[in-house]
Amino acid sequence: MLFTWFLLAGFIFLLAPQSLTNKFQFAFTRVFRWPLSIGRNISLSARIQQPLTDVVSRREFDKLQNHLANVTEELLEKHKQIERISGLRDRLHALEGAKLRLADVITASIDGSRCELIINRGEDDELAEGQFVLGDNSIVGTVSDVSPRTAKVKLITDLTSKIAVKIRELKTIIQGSGQNSVKVQLLSIKHKVEVGDEVYARKKPGFLDAPVKVGTVARCKRDDENPLLWDITVKPACDVEKLKDVAVIIMNPQE
Repeated sequence: MLFTWFLLAGFIFLLAPQSLTNKFQFAFTRVFRWPLSIGRNISLSARIQQPLTDVVSRREFDKLQNHLANVTEELLEKHKQIERISGLRDRLHALEGAKLRLADVITASIDGSRCELIINRGEDDELAEGQFVLGDNSIVGTVSDVSPRTAKVKLITDLTSKIAVKIRELKTIIQGSGQNSVKVQLLSIKHKVEVGDEVYARKKPGFLDAPVKVGTVARCKRDDENPLLWDITVKPACDVEKLKDVAVIIMNPQE
């Protein structure tokens, strides 16, 4: 009997005018709106999440996320390096025709007998012996030894370090004293030198195209052993002990 009544109701709705059935449909939607909306949300969530599980596993998804994070961080580091190199070129016009190879300081040995840095660049990065090294926009030393991936930098304060410099228009040589200073060699007292005068590394073909600051005259007095010569102490322009990175000047970069 129940089946017959439902069958009869179905035929009535089938033959009823569309305007009447539409009213019934809207009324049904209003009455059962809340359960219908829940069902629709569940269906949409299933459609969105299902392709992810079909296309890639959670483990693979995590690997891709980690790779993206690593690449993003690497790009940020490269961007910072480009900004630093651009800043160096703006401040030091002598470097406009050179390539600057940024390097991190791995270790620093600064004592009475040896003053050197180990950096994380080498022959693979076009480094070679004799190239000048910058720290805080000043010359801190030269490359003394290279391997494929690392290099040694002999600081200007090293006992065996000698660099051609100029003070005002005077050309002379500075040599490391083993401490945090360098000495000017064999400069006659007839030349005028005063405390506070700036000292610049001289141009060197193939290595440096224009003078770059090395330090400042910290003391100037007559030499005790030879009163005809100056005893001049130069304080480096850079505090090497605080250096975390340097820039190697490559004057003839390979294209």
